[in-house]
Amino acid sequence: MNEEIIFELSPKYIDFCNTTDDVDVDILEGTTASGKTTIAAGIKFMRMVSMSNKKEHIIAARTTGVAEKNIINQDNGILDIHKNAIYCGNGDKDHKFSHIKFENKIIYILSYKNKDQWENALGGQYGCVYIDEGNIADIDFIREILTRNNYLCITLNPDDPNLPIYDEVINHARPYKKYANDVPAEIMKELNKVKPIKNYRYWFFTFYDNKGLTDAEIEKKKTVAPIGTKLYKNKIQGLRGKATGLCFDLQPKNIITVEEAKQMKFQIFSVGCDTSYSKESHDKVTLEGIGITVDGKCVLLKERTFNNKDRTIPFAPSDVVQWIVEFMEEFKNEWGFARTCFIDNADQGTIMEARKAKRQNNLIYNFENAWKKTKIITRVQLQESWLGTGDFLVVDTCKDYIEECGVYSFDENNQPEDGNDHSINGGQYAWLPYKKKIGNWEVIKKIIKDESEE
Repeated sequence: MNEEIIFELSPKYIDFCNTTDDVDVDILEGTTASGKTTIAAGIKFMRMVSMSNKKEHIIAARTTGVAEKNIINQDNGILDIHKNAIYCGNGDKDHKFSHIKFENKIIYILSYKNKDQWENALGGQYGCVYIDEGNIADIDFIREILTRNNYLCITLNPDDPNLPIYDEVINHARPYKKYANDVPAEIMKELNKVKPIKNYRYWFFTFYDNKGLTDAEIEKKKTVAPIGTKLYKNKIQGLRGKATGLCFDLQPKNIITVEEAKQMKFQIFSVGCDTSYSKESHDKVTLEGIGITVDGKCVLLKERTFNNKDRTIPFAPSDVVQWIVEFMEEFKNEWGFARTCFIDNADQGTIMEARKAKRQNNLIYNFENAWKKTKIITRVQLQESWLGTGDFLVVDTCKDYIEECGVYSFDENNQPEDGNDHSINGGQYAWLPYKKKIGNWEVIKKIIKDESEE
């Protein structure tokens, strides 16, 4: 096959394109502008077509017009890269469907939204199939095409992960070990819900895998969607969309600078700690320091996070206690004295270790169980209300917390998901004992029944 590669490929894309043996299905997911369509369709798919001993192949998109615009005719599209490819948009005397002639082979262009078209087209076995934004395709088309090809390549857009295609096809794929850590924890959790299928490969690509983008262009794209919105989660983080959306609507008005926070007058300081010692996940130990102002605003002022994944020597509760004390000392010097750290009461090991350190070293700090009588859904209600009224603010240096707010979603049962919440939990542990001092409590408590008040 003669390719005219007119752009630079990242190492991951080079590995993707060169992985042609022992691969039956390639699944590509990631951020906007990561180059998935250009490289998956224009290089990998066409290479697989060239290597195939089958004559007939398929490119499927939402419409044939979308396929022409985004895959075939675009800059660096199939016709740019493969000068020997000929596109017959209206078919010809031998083939009534739109198709590409390439190396004595035929690549049909189909709309998976047009059932009459694809039902008429799918009559035999095909060599290679490329499906653009396959997670929004007609599931009957997907089920039919799975039995009719030797190689299948699917790119995804960030859609509802509860669609049947995810557990039927997509989540059976697994990343190569070399790139496993590139897959966001939220997506890896989805993949692990179902058993892997041999030769199903998963790839996650970001802006940084697209060598055609400069650093300035990447930063510009990252500012298009406000942090904390569903658009930011889908387009900038490349995460799957939840039908019910994000738990928190964190707006730019809720994010302030250190200098702005320094101008505020605080009456209470508090620290919360959520813990996880897992080496098998991206779960974190999080330390979150908050201040409550005299006019009732809760401000997340400082954070620190730790993760055991990929550490040669895993940290233990004694390490975490040392970090807690160091954090509280730094917080005292930077913001004010928080006497108590409220630690997840599910982790009695860390709490016992902290209290032992207090006795042995005559520490001024207290270490208490987190106040968790208030249900998680009620905590979300309270915090979302405060975000709306401007009574919950986050200093812009707390990037892990801000990132979680752009991911933390309701699950399929309309409950806050069990994940992407360690920084959020740490922050809640810090403010829960003082919730009556935040915002207009007398108004909120009439709307939200708080179980902890019973």
